[in-house]
Amino acid sequence: MASGSDRNPIIIGGLPSQVPDFDPEETQEWLDSLDAAVDERGRERARYLMLRLIERAREKRVAVPEMRSTDYVNTIATKDEPFFPGDEEIERKVLNATRWNAAVMVSRAQRPGIGVGGHIATFASSASLYDVGFNHFFRGKDDGLGGDQIFFQGHASPGIYARAYLLDRLSEAQLDAFRQEKSKAPNGLSSYPHPRLMPDFWEFPTVSMGLGPLGAIYQARMNRYMEARGIADTSKSHVWAYLGDGEMDEPESLGQLSIAAREGLDNLTFVVNCNLQRLDGPVRGNGKIIQELESQFRGAGWNVIKLVWDRSWDPLLAQDRTGILVNKLNTTPDGQFQTYATESGAYIREHFFGDDPRLRDMVKDMTDDQILHLGRGGHDHKKVYAAYAAAKAHKGQPTVILAQTVKGWTLGPNFEGRNATHQMKKLTVEDLKRFRDRLHIPITDKQLEDGLPPYYHPGRDSEEIQYMHDRRKGLGGYVPTRVVRAKPLVLPEDKTYATAKKGSGQQSIATTMAFVRILKDLMRDKEIGKRFVLIAPDEYRTFGMDAFFPSAKIYNPLGQQYEAVDRDLLLAYKESPTGQMLHDGISEAGCTASLIAAGSAYATHGEPLIPVYVFYSMFGFQRTGDQFWQMADQLARGFVLGATAGRTTLTGEGLQHADGHSQLLASTNPGCVAYDPAFGYEIAHIVKDGLRRMYGENSEDVFYYLTVYNEPIQHPAEPEDVDVEGILKGVYRFKAADRGEIPAQIMASGVAVPWAVEAQRILADEWNVRADVWSATSWNELRREAVDVERYNLLHPEEEQRVPYVTRKLSGSEGPFVAVSDWMRSVPDQIARWVPGAYQSLGADGFGFADTRGAARRFFHIDAQSIVLAVLTELAKENRIDRSLLKKAIDRYELLDVTAAEPGAAGGDA
Repeated sequence: MASGSDRNPIIIGGLPSQVPDFDPEETQEWLDSLDAAVDERGRERARYLMLRLIERAREKRVAVPEMRSTDYVNTIATKDEPFFPGDEEIERKVLNATRWNAAVMVSRAQRPGIGVGGHIATFASSASLYDVGFNHFFRGKDDGLGGDQIFFQGHASPGIYARAYLLDRLSEAQLDAFRQEKSKAPNGLSSYPHPRLMPDFWEFPTVSMGLGPLGAIYQARMNRYMEARGIADTSKSHVWAYLGDGEMDEPESLGQLSIAAREGLDNLTFVVNCNLQRLDGPVRGNGKIIQELESQFRGAGWNVIKLVWDRSWDPLLAQDRTGILVNKLNTTPDGQFQTYATESGAYIREHFFGDDPRLRDMVKDMTDDQILHLGRGGHDHKKVYAAYAAAKAHKGQPTVILAQTVKGWTLGPNFEGRNATHQMKKLTVEDLKRFRDRLHIPITDKQLEDGLPPYYHPGRDSEEIQYMHDRRKGLGGYVPTRVVRAKPLVLPEDKTYATAKKGSGQQSIATTMAFVRILKDLMRDKEIGKRFVLIAPDEYRTFGMDAFFPSAKIYNPLGQQYEAVDRDLLLAYKESPTGQMLHDGISEAGCTASLIAAGSAYATHGEPLIPVYVFYSMFGFQRTGDQFWQMADQLARGFVLGATAGRTTLTGEGLQHADGHSQLLASTNPGCVAYDPAFGYEIAHIVKDGLRRMYGENSEDVFYYLTVYNEPIQHPAEPEDVDVEGILKGVYRFKAADRGEIPAQIMASGVAVPWAVEAQRILADEWNVRADVWSATSWNELRREAVDVERYNLLHPEEEQRVPYVTRKLSGSEGPFVAVSDWMRSVPDQIARWVPGAYQSLGADGFGFADTRGAARRFFHIDAQSIVLAVLTELAKENRIDRSLLKKAIDRYELLDVTAAEPGAAGGDA
């Protein structure tokens, strides 16, 4: 046998073994011992000894590689399980009643004439996982703090409603109004956890799979951030995320595991309900999803607790001295275990235990019925409690509990473990009878045969219900519950915005920098300055926000344990345990999750935070649009900045950086108030009003999206008679024409306003056209208000008919209207039907590309000269000018030649 020094060097789990052997004799003794164990006691015994040695090595703090996968058995040994403090018999009765009502609620929702659907199999598999949490772990908010944050699995919502019914938090009428939110108002229950639809009940929207785990990680981190900065006491808050094993295939589910491990978020527990099924088939039919997830979580640095088998397996595992049973469990694929969940005890005896005499001998004294009921760990209250207690006690790492269950558990042979279980929504009378008998529910056959199956409530004074109330009282109140305790903030005075209103003088700055200057002044405010949470995906310097590094600092729970390479610079990179800035790396998904957690802190912890999330606009709504929908659902508030906006403004970066559509995407989100400001004073008024609407008296559940640009321009000072109402509602006359005879109107937004002003000059000087320039700060808000007006008029034909703001604002303005922006035409086209006159839009439709700003704008025909042509074209249609002038304009400005355009301003990343 070769000694260690004679072997080729290897690396195991990242731990190098290429080190000199300074005692080959001792090494050989250890190797001989291992050889003897294998030869005399077998490989399984030798494996066990090796595992114990590794365990002891870790106890002695000897650096050994992390094991990525362990045997397909429970992590917590039976002898190590803690005392179960509950009354298991009462809890079983409670859970049976909950199971029944959840299934009946969905089944009744499928009654003739309704048929709104629902899901019952997910909760059936995870019911025990929730029940142990409700009875022993989930903390409420009655102590005035935030309690625990629980991300319930979306498809399990019927079970959460059913439990709330037993506790008199929901009525029978409300259960019967499941998924009938308008037709049964005010009793309607939302299909899934939707805070916007049930703002006193749900806290976190989760059914868009993958967003729950992502949100839970950043919620746990936000809890630590708030505590570190002295904003809220979150020390008693624990984040629980209930997930499906099929859901873990979503990139968002696993994509940010490392940050939880890196920051030691031991206030976070994932509970993955491993029922081995996706929505319509096995998760890993030929593999083992629990083993796969264990490897991924361990590799990411998480503490892993496997909860695979219930207590009925304990005697069998205790007599497995050869390891044959563990080996059988290790090598049986998930698809086969799913089949065992649907077959008889005799089938399991033959196909699982029957191929080895040692396995057959283990179960020779067991009946087929006993074999059939060898269960999964996620259905065993004591095993679940042990896993939860271990997770709460573990320090320094987040924990994942991988709990094996059976989808559709207790619902009967037509449901349990079937591939179609997720789509099955109604139980037959025979299904209900079997289900009732299994749960010991005191409901008669006649009650099931006559009409709709009834709900079951053991009585308000029953032992079970009193037990439930007592448990919740001891844990600080009922969950889920959403409570808004935050008080309105004292907002800054007008003088805070004075610098922005003065303009930039002779200096040229981008609107991104104009916003950053306003933010800097706001962060100095004694009342709200500390509540700002700055968030960026690795681009603070690009956006000119490195000025905040020395004062606000970047949040890192470990501080800065190195000398920064730029430490000698005035704006050096600076990390701190109490830092105000969140630097989430190159992850828009992570940043948006931070945004949501911060933006809903006013409800979660009763302490409002003002998140300011700045990103490359192309990678905002487009990349994480689902999360912005989640943000609206969670009633989160804050400022979102689409920086480096526009299809032609971020020159050089090319197609995938050229945003010409995020304003259009923003318009689809009812909770988003979107603006495209042109100048600093516009931004000042928008930000001031945003703070009022989101954090002042009578606050609203909205968030603000501002697109800002990286092109340097001179910002004018605020006019003395500035039209603040117009800025906020979406349009105001920025510059009236002072020359020319033929009237026209130019509407522009954002970076296009200076082009419109230049077009105004050319039209007056060269074509005798008197064109007013309007700044359209929000095409989206103009459309939204107009739609509301039309809806009112539709339903109130006998009332005085209202007129949309944009129509009233533009009425009396002569001439055709030409709209222009650095967006695709669909953005300004939103208001076309309400503009009182001929209307044409110019836009950057198509893919972006790398070139000078001037060339790009000439290509899309949105530059000043193209605006001139568009105005002349509309005037020709009205016979105000001769149509032959159009060709002259095209030739004069060389509009068909992109090389003829002036390159435009260069640079200006911020």
